[in-house]
Amino acid sequence: MLKEMLVILFSAILVDNFVLSKFMGICPFLGVSKKMDSAVGMGGAVIFVMLMASAMTYPIYEYLLVPYHLEYLNTMAFILVIALFVQLVEIILKRYIKPLYNALGVYLPLITTNCAVLGVTLLNVENEYNFLSSMVNSLGAGLGFTLALILFAGVRERVEAADVPQAFKGVPITLVAASIVAVSFMGFNGLVTGIFG
Repeated sequence: MLKEMLVILFSAILVDNFVLSKFMGICPFLGVSKKMDSAVGMGGAVIFVMLMASAMTYPIYEYLLVPYHLEYLNTMAFILVIALFVQLVEIILKRYIKPLYNALGVYLPLITTNCAVLGVTLLNVENEYNFLSSMVNSLGAGLGFTLALILFAGVRERVEAADVPQAFKGVPITLVAASIVAVSFMGFNGLVTGIFG
């Protein structure tokens, strides 16, 4: 049981990283990764929303949608749950951590439509995870999202200080740097099965 949970956790963080392997959540990845503080803040918000959304969507799916054969409504139901928790995060940040709220700007409400958050809830259903496995997968996905943001924030800070040819300044160098970071995560493909297999 512990071995299975560790495989799910480390797979979600490194091998099946939502941003760098599945290419979900690219908008906040590129938009919020300019500064380390905002990257950490967005990562924390996404972890919270992923965990809470998975905790709510699992019982909704298992005890409401499946018994009444309404599985086709899962996407709509999951988006409503995610929107609820994003609003909660937005209210808390606006009230208690105003600088972070201002730094995240438009990207905070975009967590509602962030395909990484919706993706983790849908993959939990698709993989037929039980509640504990769903929560571990969500934690791993959130940690992987945060890891990608923090790594890329560090890369972007270095790129901003570098002497980049005029044609590559701005978005082009950002996309090139993002692709190099994504390629580096391909090296983790055999790691989880090699350690836990």
